[in-house]
Amino acid sequence: MECPICNNKNIETLKSKIISSKTSEINEYLLGCEECGHVFKEYATFEKPKPIRLIISENGSSKRTNVDIYPDDKLNTGDILISDLGQSEIRSIELKNSNKRVKSAIAKDIVTIWASSIDIPSRIGISINFKGITQAYKVDLDREFRIYVDDTIKIEDIIFKVNVIKTLKKKMIRGSAKASVIRRVYGEPVKYKRFDHDLTNKIAVKKENKKRQKKG
Repeated sequence: MECPICNNKNIETLKSKIISSKTSEINEYLLGCEECGHVFKEYATFEKPKPIRLIISENGSSKRTNVDIYPDDKLNTGDILISDLGQSEIRSIELKNSNKRVKSAIAKDIVTIWASSIDIPSRIGISINFKGITQAYKVDLDREFRIYVDDTIKIEDIIFKVNVIKTLKKKMIRGSAKASVIRRVYGEPVKYKRFDHDLTNKIAVKKENKKRQKKG
C-alpha cells in the first residue's frame, strides 16, 4: 500500500471500521501518508466466516458443535480452534463430497473438522505385562506431563518400567513424549521399590487382567 500522491509506502492507519453485509465484511481504513500528509481511504473486502461442523473427542466420547471460519483460511492438523466447547486441537479434516480425511485444506472445501479437547487432561493407556497376563489402566495426566522410556512408575501396588511408548504417530523404544500425544505406555513389573512417578491417584479406568492369546 502506498500514497496515491507521492507513492510513499510509509502509511499510518488513522482509523478503521467494519461494514457488514449478508455475505461479506468490508474493512474501511482511513490512512495518512507520513511523507506528504495526504489522507485517503482504502477498502478490503472479505467473505464472512461460515460455520463448519466440529466434532471434539473427550476421552472416548465426542461432542458436536460448529466453528466459524473464513472461507479462504487454510486449516492444518495441529491448529488450535476456539468454539463454544472450549479449545481443541485439529486431528483430521474431512472434505466435502468425500469420505477422505486430509491433514490440511481450505475452509470452503471442508465439511467436518475432527479435533480433541485440550481443556481437559490427556487420558492415556497403560499396559503392564506379567509374563503373558496384562494389567491395563487408563490415567488422566496433565497434557504437558512427560514420560520417558525407562521411567519407573508406581500405580497402586505395582512398580513397572516403561519399555515402549505409543504416540499418535509412532512407537518409541527410546526418548520421551508428552501426555498430549501419548496413546499408550507399555511396561513390565520390576522388583525394586524406587520409582520416578506415582500415578495411582490419576487412575480413571482399571481393566481386568487379560491373558495373552497364543497364536497358532
